[in-house]
Amino acid sequence: MAVALPAVVEELLSEMAAAVQECARIPDDHLLSLKFVFGSSAVQALDLVDRQSITLISSPSGRRVYQVVGSSGKTYTCLASCHYCSCPAFAFSVLRKSDSLLCKHLLAVYISQVMRTCQQLSVSDKQLTEILMEKK
Repeated sequence: MAVALPAVVEELLSEMAAAVQECARIPDDHLLSLKFVFGSSAVQALDLVDRQSITLISSPSGRRVYQVVGSSGKTYTCLASCHYCSCPAFAFSVLRKSDSLLCKHLLAVYISQVMRTCQQLSVSDKQLTEILMEKK
């Protein structure tokens, strides 16, 4: 069973992707919508994208994870397929309190997918397992 984002978020990301394909940038009205839906996390996520802090790590078996270097310099693992981030803000604000849809790291992953600005890294399945098993 796939986990889905709320329809408004899916629609916004879809519209942003179409706009980026057409004019190579996110229009101001979409940026305002991001800020409305995600609050200050939107600005922080855009900053992470601008700093090229997102890396897509893929393996021959088709597994894909993202690593995001946060503003503190710490690296967090994001699984876009199930909308998960290893950061404390995700655990507290998204999972525990349910007062946020996403953390800034996961939002940065989605924006970087739209903008096609992720760094790319191909690793073996064993290396990917080791990355996922690292103790932070």
